[in-house]
Amino acid sequence: MLDVGRRRAVCEVSLDSKSDAIPRRSRSPRHAGSRRACDETLLRKTTLDEVPKLFHMATLCALVAWIAGGWIVVGAPMHRSEALFLWLVLLAALMLARASARAIALSLAPVERCLFIGDQASARTIRSKLTDHPGMKATMVAQLDSEEAAPWSIDHFSPGRLAEIRDLAQELDVHRAIVAPGGAEGGEILNLVRTLKAVGVRVSVLPRLLEVVGSSVEFDDLHGVTVMGVRRFELTRSSSVVKRSFDLLGASLGLLAVSPLLAAIAVAIKLDSRGPVFFRQLRVGQHGERFYMLKFRTMVPDAEALKDGLRDRNEAQEGLFKIADDPRVTRVGRFLRKSALDELPQLLNILKGQMSLVGPRPLVIEEDQRVQGWHRRRLELTPGMTGHWQILGPARVPLAEMVAIDYLYVANWSLWKDIKILLRTVPHVVGRRGL
Repeated sequence: MLDVGRRRAVCEVSLDSKSDAIPRRSRSPRHAGSRRACDETLLRKTTLDEVPKLFHMATLCALVAWIAGGWIVVGAPMHRSEALFLWLVLLAALMLARASARAIALSLAPVERCLFIGDQASARTIRSKLTDHPGMKATMVAQLDSEEAAPWSIDHFSPGRLAEIRDLAQELDVHRAIVAPGGAEGGEILNLVRTLKAVGVRVSVLPRLLEVVGSSVEFDDLHGVTVMGVRRFELTRSSSVVKRSFDLLGASLGLLAVSPLLAAIAVAIKLDSRGPVFFRQLRVGQHGERFYMLKFRTMVPDAEALKDGLRDRNEAQEGLFKIADDPRVTRVGRFLRKSALDELPQLLNILKGQMSLVGPRPLVIEEDQRVQGWHRRRLELTPGMTGHWQILGPARVPLAEMVAIDYLYVANWSLWKDIKILLRTVPHVVGRRGL
């Protein structure tokens, strides 16, 4: 731990390594941005998030080329099939170019050095997000505990403390400050942001309200006063129809495509060990209704009876049970788990309306009983084969954080969000992350 100095400043700084404690040469705001190829406002940005804009750009370019084709090439107007081909090529080329450019920029850019200002619990969460997930090059080099500051000063960020935070950011060569406001007033946070921006430090804020409502808000300007309008925390009738139609189409096409594979897996399971082909487990579904979720059997038939003797090897957190090298798993089952092929029978649950392609994690009864309060609104949607929890890796995500992620998915549902999660599930499965 490194003491910042005066007791009035109230800050203890935890450093990731001893080298971080060495003061660095101060830099001017003019040169701060030129040294790092980082986004000014975002810590993590993916090409999938930009697809709607790229779609609009490709559509506009193809439309202009189609309309103006006769003027550009005299006597050779562009046919509809040619315009469609141009549109598809433009969209694919734009996505590939953006993804390639982002990958190159990420590999060449230095690690973004982050200073966290906030409570210990939020600091632990942010630290885990920066280190456990791909797509970012950032590390938390120091943390200032704002909660310990309150007893020693009238406000959270007095002029003296702001000066010390500014000096510390320069000494540690901080690129970005992540602020969890806590009980600080808006004016204090604004002064903190201005102080950090003045020395070229990027600023990201963790607003407490958005932990509950997510991005399901619209900003409304009441003649100079900004208010946030929060959308409903359930699907409209038309959205429900769209989501169900998407599920039926995807599940039907999926079953047709993998039916030979399903038959081969069933034969392999029967040849490998005695017992049924499918494993049926009682789960909690939409509105708390219980249903039997289907999987290919990957364990010995008496696996549940052996569970109590293995609890000392449990690697999951807060009521979940998961062992990396579970001795109850069969030879065929080990392959099915690593490839996620054991999940394919859930396509039948989707056709029955018990599950969705994308949705909140379907919990077992014991896990569901641990979910309380507003987190239970996660049950407004049908549980899914995949979701944010699967992409993050269920063994690494505590139950409390998992249900909060599920709740925010419910609050911010869109068809495009479902498509993005499905697309991100593919590299997750191929890379075998979280298994």
